[in-house]
Amino acid sequence: MDKVLVSACLMGRPVRYDGRAKPVDDVLLDRWRAEGRLVVHCPEVAGGLPVPRPPAEIEPGATAADVIDGRARILTPNGDDVTAYFVAGARAALAFALDRGVTVAVLKASSPSCGFHEVYDGTFTGRRRAGRGVTAHLLAEHGIAVFDEHGIGAADARLRGVGDTVVQGRTTS
Repeated sequence: MDKVLVSACLMGRPVRYDGRAKPVDDVLLDRWRAEGRLVVHCPEVAGGLPVPRPPAEIEPGATAADVIDGRARILTPNGDDVTAYFVAGARAALAFALDRGVTVAVLKASSPSCGFHEVYDGTFTGRRRAGRGVTAHLLAEHGIAVFDEHGIGAADARLRGVGDTVVQGRTTS
């Protein structure tokens, strides 16, 4: 049975940088849990970051691929370089997912780890830009279909192989 990796914060675990959770209440998550499909994980904690911790963003103009390839950094507002934690967490999430038969991931939107369609722009002003977080990028590059908490229905369609064709979190007819 295909498994679904879900960000721990979306499942109510207080693992975000601010020590809080961002729980999502969705009947599909409940169904996946009952079916034994859920695999809950926080790449930032797995990478060694504490809870709470300072917020972090990918440098302005850089991509998740740049970070993974060592050409860019993930920084805190004070300029502390936390790249190694994020990359280690992304690699741990990939290994965790592959080990458990994950084919679909539902990750927290906008995060420097988990964002898939957009991430914060690196200025710590709350502005977002198109792009991926490092974990979302690494999972997608290894064939795992990535969605955010707003795409749970599309994730379920992908998991079940029904409806529209889903290409990396976006549906096409």
